Amino acid sequence: MLVFGAVPLFYMELILGQYNRQGPISVWRVCPLFKGVGFCAVMVAFYVSFYYNVIIGWALYFMAASAAVELPWLHCNNTWNTEWCWESGTAPANTSNLTGLVVGNLSSSKLHHSPAAEYFHRGVLEMQWSEGLHDVGSPKWQLVVCVGLVYCMLYLSLFKGVKSSGLVVWVTATMPYVVLTILLIRGLMLPGALTGIQYYLQPELARLQDTQVWVDAAVQIFYSVGAGFGVHLSYASYNRFDNNCYNDCLITTAVNCFTSFFSGFVIFTYLGFMSHKQGIPISNVATEGPGLVFQVYPEAVATLPGSHFWSILFFFMLIMLGLDSAMGGMECVITGLMDEFHDFFHGRRYAREVFTFCAICVSFCVALINVTPGGIYMFHLFDNYSAGISLLCSALFEAIAVSWFYGLERFSQDVHAMLGFTPGLYWRICWKFISPLFIIGVVMFGLLYHQPLQYNEYHYPAWAELLGWGLAMSSIIMIPLVATLQIVKTPGTFKERIAINISPVEEHEHIRRTKEVTRFKARHWLYV
Repeated sequence: MLVFGAVPLFYMELILGQYNRQGPISVWRVCPLFKGVGFCAVMVAFYVSFYYNVIIGWALYFMAASAAVELPWLHCNNTWNTEWCWESGTAPANTSNLTGLVVGNLSSSKLHHSPAAEYFHRGVLEMQWSEGLHDVGSPKWQLVVCVGLVYCMLYLSLFKGVKSSGLVVWVTATMPYVVLTILLIRGLMLPGALTGIQYYLQPELARLQDTQVWVDAAVQIFYSVGAGFGVHLSYASYNRFDNNCYNDCLITTAVNCFTSFFSGFVIFTYLGFMSHKQGIPISNVATEGPGLVFQVYPEAVATLPGSHFWSILFFFMLIMLGLDSAMGGMECVITGLMDEFHDFFHGRRYAREVFTFCAICVSFCVALINVTPGGIYMFHLFDNYSAGISLLCSALFEAIAVSWFYGLERFSQDVHAMLGFTPGLYWRICWKFISPLFIIGVVMFGLLYHQPLQYNEYHYPAWAELLGWGLAMSSIIMIPLVATLQIVKTPGTFKERIAINISPVEEHEHIRRTKEVTRFKARHWLYV
């Protein structure tokens, strides 16, 4: 999925941004018909900020809680704990339901829960005060403060542009490697660690017959590499014209995959330790999403000598990782809109600072709904719909617009002008055929195997599903909507309007004068 899907599109975005020196919207001067792709990418990045920054706020809350005399997720004697709370190494309060033991699952009153699970759901999120999405309640002030601090850090990192964010990234991008290495060394000293690593390194090859595994792999690598978000377009637009973005692409994707593989060792080292300590299979210890970060890891770290130090270190690493990604998303929004509406912002004093402040404030106000007692349900809705199908559609139409409409021949010439060589056959075939088909397949599988949305035992009502699809479609609809507007506002016959909108802006005058349109010739469409 990396080789035939994400990497070619990542390379394409770097070339597009670096050659045209424009943000994710303005860059579509190369093919005005697809300017909506830029608006779609910016909206997706903005929607993601509504819930992604809340995760960093949770990490900040946990880091502050780590400074307490006793870690609050260690025992079952707190005000938020229920009779179903069970500390590993002790007998559960109600042994008649011992067969129903599932560590970390807070979804059923008939199951036992770990102290870490109850702390996350009841102590931090306070889910017990909400019956569902229709009853979200009021924001929890402690979480509001934490999320507010996250947005303050984001503003300070972004308001001066890439000069300030570039300096911050030196810390945020390197710190996690130091912390992960320390945690891995410490984890390898624990009993059961090697069992966890063995479990991690033994794949179940039969699962490759499951189409959902392939879909999950595709979505994961897309999110991990970040293709389709417009972030790479934004950052690449600041590169030198002759910067070797080919090497950047290969190095970045290699480091990205190495980081994922390396962090897996850290995770399964502690999962193996917890499995040994609790006497249950690793498959029952492991979970996904917020559960892994805010239930399994805190519980594992809490049992270590010097647990306060390890806990603070771990959550500090999470904050650094989160800020790194959050900065990229918001930079896409800010650069994209400021480049597109350059005439409005040009000449205005402190335009960047003021617009960044406004974007941050709007995102913060929407994010507040996620720190209410029912906020986790809205968080889960955002997580599933704001950047799923819409992100893949953004990447799909980007690939089609560049490789088919802008044209591979012209695109290859752009690469040669910057780097001194043209892309190889592998890249051209991927851009024109394999990557678009790859995304279409993933989207179709995602729609065909779509499951009704639920969080633990809470099943989302039909209106919530409609709200989610409305959120997803609000960004996707920008692609046909802007294309229609572009055609309508362009003067001339219908044929002339199409010719103008599928051709780069610098060719428009030539087309109007000579009526010669290279994109109406077979060579343009057949070139590989």
